[in-house]
Amino acid sequence: MFFGTYRHNIDAKGRVSIPAKLRNQCGDKVYVMKGHDGCLDVYSESGWEEEYATLLKLSKKKKKSRAYRRIVTAGISDLTFDKMGRILLSSDLRDLAKLNKEVVINGAVDHIEIWDPETWDAYYNEYIEHFDDLSEELEDGDEDDD
Repeated sequence: MFFGTYRHNIDAKGRVSIPAKLRNQCGDKVYVMKGHDGCLDVYSESGWEEEYATLLKLSKKKKKSRAYRRIVTAGISDLTFDKMGRILLSSDLRDLAKLNKEVVINGAVDHIEIWDPETWDAYYNEYIEHFDDLSEELEDGDEDDD
């Protein structure tokens, strides 16, 4: 289980240190891909296997399913941690999430997210005000994905 929020710097080469509390749950390799809402998603090997199984279930005959599968798999990187506990994010991945000097790293239950701080702060501030409403709506199982 991944949880907590951390702020770290990203170096000029694109390396970012994943906090030990999160990194220790990942194993030697992680899979980094475009996430939703402007972040990058980071999966452990077992987490990626579950995500991959979900992708396999998508129809190859439906245009939106094919597009989603292609976008996800075209942009994914399998990365290993260096001796300092860092991963090297490609410029493509950094550009996708608008990552520059600082990043926000969030545990998101089954994966880790890497955010641009401004994007994260705006997202968090938008939804924290409605936390009770979100909780109540989700309790009914009626998730609205606007």
